Amino acid sequence: METLAGYVEHIIYQKQENGYTVFVLVSEEKDITCVGNCKGLAAGENIEITGEYVEHPIYGQQLKITSYKVVAPKDSVSVERYLSSGAVKGIGATLAKRIVKRFGDDAFRIMEEEPERLAEIKGISERMAREIAAQMEERKDLRDALVYLQQFGISNALAIRIFDTYGTNLYGILKENPYKLAEDIEGIGFKIADEIASVIGIHADSDYRIRSGILYTLLQAVGEGHCYLPVEQVLKRAEQILQVEAVHIEPQLANMVLDKKLVIKEGKVYAYTYYYAELSCARMLFDLNMPMRESEERVESVVKAITKEIHIELDELQQKAVMEAIQNGVFILSGGPGTGKTTTINTIIRYFEREGYDIYLAAPTGRAAKRMTEATGFESRTIHRMLELNGALSDENKRSVRFERNMENPLEADVVIIDEMSMVDLPLFQALLKAITPGTRLIMVGDVNQLPSVGPGQILRDIISSGAYPTVVLQKIFRQAGESDIVVNAHHINRGEPIQLNNKSKDFFFLERSDVHVIYKHMIQLIRDKLPKYVNATPYDIQVLTPMRKGNLGIEVLNGILQKYLNPPDVGKREHISGETIYREGDKVMQIRNNYQLEWEVVSRYGIPVDKGMGVFNGDMGRILEIRENASELVVEYDEGRRVAYPFSLLEELELAYAITIHKSQGSEYPAVVLPLLTGPKLLFNRNLLYTGVTRAKNCVTILGSSDTVYDMIANESENRRYTSLDLRIRELEGMEDTL
Repeated sequence: METLAGYVEHIIYQKQENGYTVFVLVSEEKDITCVGNCKGLAAGENIEITGEYVEHPIYGQQLKITSYKVVAPKDSVSVERYLSSGAVKGIGATLAKRIVKRFGDDAFRIMEEEPERLAEIKGISERMAREIAAQMEERKDLRDALVYLQQFGISNALAIRIFDTYGTNLYGILKENPYKLAEDIEGIGFKIADEIASVIGIHADSDYRIRSGILYTLLQAVGEGHCYLPVEQVLKRAEQILQVEAVHIEPQLANMVLDKKLVIKEGKVYAYTYYYAELSCARMLFDLNMPMRESEERVESVVKAITKEIHIELDELQQKAVMEAIQNGVFILSGGPGTGKTTTINTIIRYFEREGYDIYLAAPTGRAAKRMTEATGFESRTIHRMLELNGALSDENKRSVRFERNMENPLEADVVIIDEMSMVDLPLFQALLKAITPGTRLIMVGDVNQLPSVGPGQILRDIISSGAYPTVVLQKIFRQAGESDIVVNAHHINRGEPIQLNNKSKDFFFLERSDVHVIYKHMIQLIRDKLPKYVNATPYDIQVLTPMRKGNLGIEVLNGILQKYLNPPDVGKREHISGETIYREGDKVMQIRNNYQLEWEVVSRYGIPVDKGMGVFNGDMGRILEIRENASELVVEYDEGRRVAYPFSLLEELELAYAITIHKSQGSEYPAVVLPLLTGPKLLFNRNLLYTGVTRAKNCVTILGSSDTVYDMIANESENRRYTSLDLRIRELEGMEDTL
């Protein structure tokens, strides 16, 4: 680490939202380009910085800042330089000279402590002196806050967010209850708040600490997909996190119920938000579930005409599904690959279209929506776009994420059909139901045997298990689908039956390999040379799916190897290094968390914007089109031609996607899939995961690795159990508890 002192000669680039700044520092030793989060930094200011030198591939040596503080100018030369820079609005070079001439080395102190004296100078009125004083006070408050927070090891970026949230009240909050930061400020979790508390001297068994630790325990559980935890698990987990005995933790549960932070019901502990999210979803489903009076004879007649017109035949279950969808307010259609879900949905859509109904189709991801459009011929959108996501700045200059379609402004639809329901988590489902009015049909389609959503909940499974709503699970594999070993093997896997790995198939291959380096070699040959011709696709379209992030066959290692061979360095490709990742033009990348504020636009071939919106979501995959070093950003193009400019400060939200986890592949379909399966933890290497990976392939699956591992996964029924209770809330409302 290097520590330098000097003044900011000029700002090259500064992003207002997060304070990411590129500037030139003039020190006694040399001039150096510096980069880092320095919100409010202005040209001319005197600063002390700590950081490390990095070598930028284009701009050469830079100092990457880890911390900085602004220090008051010590002499008249420094004061004049600072004021002449324009750092204080209303003061230019001429006034700066007059101020320094009048007050000399004492000028900066006068401006901070006796600003009314500025009115003694020609050209500065009393009103202007007050405005300058306000600016100086604001900058001084921020400087003082940054210095104060640095003692707790808080980065400047987080310190700025704390100051923006609390202003000068932050000192009282930190001394009384630093755990409040974890509740109020995104990016500050329990651990950071706990570190601050330990420095301040708050006791380990403090009520504030225990309550915050309980909320943190439940927040971690939500990250694992749970909506609640059993009481004994909350106590056990919180005990480990807090290093405090359960006897001190348990009394706080009751207190937090009184404070409406928790709900405890039948031995289940919920964060307040998630209990009422499940309850409100159950209530809204109950309101939607009204019988639709349609003449059965007439429906059968119309359906018969439709199937004749589009030259299809429905089996008994498909016919039942069409009838149930038409006759009920809520309907669920499930089934594995090749069982005719698309044919059934197409028939349902054509019935409602013939009746003149307004039909909305949607899916959780852009890829899933695109597949739905291709399969039905009707426009499908992401659920977020259908609900008109708005992530605009509010009047308080804070990000306010909301859906424009809600209870006050519902969807103007008679029928809403959602595909890939297994991917829909509890918060998104709640937002969806809020936008649907009773009298509108809600049809949910999905494969309950797929992995559950990344977010909390297991909506599709819970609704089906509640037994409260008409549900049809298609089972027959149709002839054309039955010719695909992908489909046949998927059903064998789902039933726990062994599959043939003899390579006599046209679309399902297995290569027994035990050396990871040999697996790397074959993987590259398959993606680059063999599979593109076999499935009539590009290497970009072929996807490596793996169970793990870590290890020799985890995505972190595989992406580095695959990037090297599938998108090698080239003089015509610009690069940018962020952390340990090299981003290169042409790279395949994925967004790894929801960002409701990122703006996207679709441009015509002449570069003219034709559509725009907000929001890029966890699992969205795209390609790096351009890296713009001068603007400190790179441009990614996602499905539907949506282009997003990422500031370099947001690159932590992007990762290479030549290989992705099977979990992240949900809702997607690829021409060919390569699955490296050698060894791994039993809890992860299970039937559910293998089934999901195999069913992501449209034309070809190739497994590289151990046949023993494949057979062990098929035999392994263990899944990570999710603690969810939407089914219980539904039964309560439906009055079904005593009948099940």
